[in-house]
Amino acid sequence: GMKVSVLSKKLWCVHKQLLLLLAPLVFLPFLFTLPEKEGKCLYVVVLMATFWCTEALPLAVTAMLPVCLFPTLGILPAKKVCPQYFIETNFLFLSGLVMASSIEEWGLHRRIALKVLSIVGVKPAWLILGMMLTSSFLSMWLSNTATTAMMLPIANAILESLFGDLETLKKKCKSPEDHESAVINEAPPSRLFITSSRIIHRLTVSNRPSHCRNYVWKGFLICIPYAASIGGTATLTGTAPNLILIGQLKSYFPDCDLINFGSWFAFAFPLMLLFLFLGWLWIAFLYGGLNTRSQAEARAKALIKEDYQKLGPINFAEGSISFFFVLFAVLLFTRDPKFVTGWSVFFKKGYVSDAVTGVIIVSILFFFPSQKPSLKWWFDPKAQNTPYVPLLSWKKAQDSVPWNIILLLGGGFAMAKACEESGLASWIGGHLQPLAEVPPAAAVMLITAFLACFTEFASNTATIIIFLPVIAELASRVSVNPLYFMIPATVGCSYAFMLPVSTPPNSIAFASGHLMVKDMVKTGFVMNILGILSVSLAMNTWGVAMFSLNTYPEWAHPANKTALFPNVHVSSLQSANATL
Repeated sequence: GMKVSVLSKKLWCVHKQLLLLLAPLVFLPFLFTLPEKEGKCLYVVVLMATFWCTEALPLAVTAMLPVCLFPTLGILPAKKVCPQYFIETNFLFLSGLVMASSIEEWGLHRRIALKVLSIVGVKPAWLILGMMLTSSFLSMWLSNTATTAMMLPIANAILESLFGDLETLKKKCKSPEDHESAVINEAPPSRLFITSSRIIHRLTVSNRPSHCRNYVWKGFLICIPYAASIGGTATLTGTAPNLILIGQLKSYFPDCDLINFGSWFAFAFPLMLLFLFLGWLWIAFLYGGLNTRSQAEARAKALIKEDYQKLGPINFAEGSISFFFVLFAVLLFTRDPKFVTGWSVFFKKGYVSDAVTGVIIVSILFFFPSQKPSLKWWFDPKAQNTPYVPLLSWKKAQDSVPWNIILLLGGGFAMAKACEESGLASWIGGHLQPLAEVPPAAAVMLITAFLACFTEFASNTATIIIFLPVIAELASRVSVNPLYFMIPATVGCSYAFMLPVSTPPNSIAFASGHLMVKDMVKTGFVMNILGILSVSLAMNTWGVAMFSLNTYPEWAHPANKTALFPNVHVSSLQSANATL
């Protein structure tokens, strides 16, 4: 027994290195058993998927593998792979990230959060609603991770004022299983799977005191990462998968210009509100049964008010950022919202895109003053000559923009390009032919459900990168509007609710130590179902109307897409080989 445990510990120490060595060997059969080009491309895709799901390499490094492998395996030349890493979609995302870093720099997000909480009041159900509204609104603009990281301390402070110290509250509610939760909280996320199976053996049923049956504070903490994930779906720049959708649409269906910042918001924002409302009902039902005493509520109210007052009156910098933030949003929405004429008509047709708009606004932040300019200063010889401070310094932007995400997006676009050009997408599409029998409305639910499950174990971005090409191909095979399958897939892969490792916001909330894995699984499972239903509803009602989804559009016709007839050129090549 001793030897086995020592060996397993040693193996665990190097499990990532072992994966890096073994995975390429395990997948070698793909190279020899499948048609040549498709096999090579599938080899790289499966390899990258494995590394992404297990994080054997940092996500961004895996995303650079196309530059190593596609040229060397003869799938795509380097001059075709490399430009994929900074296409215009990435500029839109970059401008969103820079905007977010200036909002964080001046603490505007904290002001918004405290303001909303002071409006909704401190009754448990309403507080949960306030938390969810704030988190989802902020994560439309900031990254989901940054939103969660900022909201959790606020939540903790309010909880302490409502219930006193959470640690003592936990001790009051002690039961054997809570002891096990301590074990889990110490374990690194990837070891949860091992730990949890041991726990199931040791669990004893216990009668917990009734006043702890409903942990309001658990609902309060769990709703933040959930709302952040839901909020990210509402805007194109809110989360990376939405941009992957745009990038891959441009690559596969160059003539499709239905989706941009404005039209996506018009579709996804009502969906977000619907799902938030359903999610709130569920979380409030599950955790909201504890009534707080009125003096505790008064304390919490005072705390929120005091925190808000500590911020002081809105200063010039915060006002300016708010102005540019609103301008950023309004210009992006109104450029070409599809249902009305946008301002892009004043420019040469097809020249100005969302990326251009975003970069223009963001560039201003780097020279706009953060102190109110004054005339007096010029005429007052005694005035201090302080250095000029703009709203955002490049150093700050460099430190706080997560550049790895941009590489991740680039890797995704490179992978999609290869899937298309090597014929892998259409090869897989051919094997999915049986799905043609499924009615499209049911297919939407299946696709959303499948991706919502898959994304629990892989990063959201990796999930959508791996499956979008196949889904696009499937739609073309079945002669369904590709958007009808691609939009639900994109939204579904943001619905990672069930495990602490599913998505960084979940990990952050879990790291606070007050949540258990089973809380997340139980709450998240129903959240996933509610999400799938919401997406299906949205797709089949206002989605159909907005993107005319019930017609098979001109831009998706095979004439625009030669890859749909791989069989033709394969057979002609074979006959050519025979004659040679």
